[in-house]
Amino acid sequence: MQETTPRYTPRPRLTQLLEEGLAELDAGDDPGLPHRLAAYLGLLARWNEAYNLTAVRSPEDMVSRHVMDSLSILPFIGEGRVLDVGTGAGLPGLALAMARPAQPFVLLDSSGKKTRFVRHAAAHLRLDNVTVVRARAEEHRDTDGFGAVVSRAFASIADFLRLAGHLAGEGGRLLAMKGEFPAAELDAVPAGWTLAGAHRLDVPGLDAQRHLLEFVRGVPGR
Repeated sequence: MQETTPRYTPRPRLTQLLEEGLAELDAGDDPGLPHRLAAYLGLLARWNEAYNLTAVRSPEDMVSRHVMDSLSILPFIGEGRVLDVGTGAGLPGLALAMARPAQPFVLLDSSGKKTRFVRHAAAHLRLDNVTVVRARAEEHRDTDGFGAVVSRAFASIADFLRLAGHLAGEGGRLLAMKGEFPAAELDAVPAGWTLAGAHRLDVPGLDAQRHLLEFVRGVPGR
């Protein structure tokens, strides 16, 4: 990824929160990552005034509720291509792409205003590993498939698997980010999919439950 100094001067408290959160997550040792994340939050806060991209208004509040929440799944995304379904304002996709500049990410959303913002942010931050697609998950096609398909507040688990399951490549996984453990949703998992793992996530600065559920095609042992 090409080095850049984003045109944003973060408030000291914002940079401090990012540095502390990244250290707690052990999210790499790139000294430029806190500044890139701060620049992204600055863009998001400004665009949010006109386009209402997120209910969280303060960049400082966005650190735990958006950025650290997104980066908490870094250990689970693998090394292949990653698709962020229903990316919204670029979460978790943009945060993950900044932390993994050599890994390709595709960020998909059906909303024009959201994909315009994400394209602007990716270009501003010179994220060469990011591709933005405006489409509905069920209509999007990708012949190569993805190693990981991620959903954060996109849909119920059943709808996520039904609408985006075809986008996982051979051996690919669907990763559903959830708050409290969604026991009731698991009762509606469609045939052909298996829960391969459930992980409780520790998000720095966030006093709320977070879980990541991994799904694979087929039945274990077959």
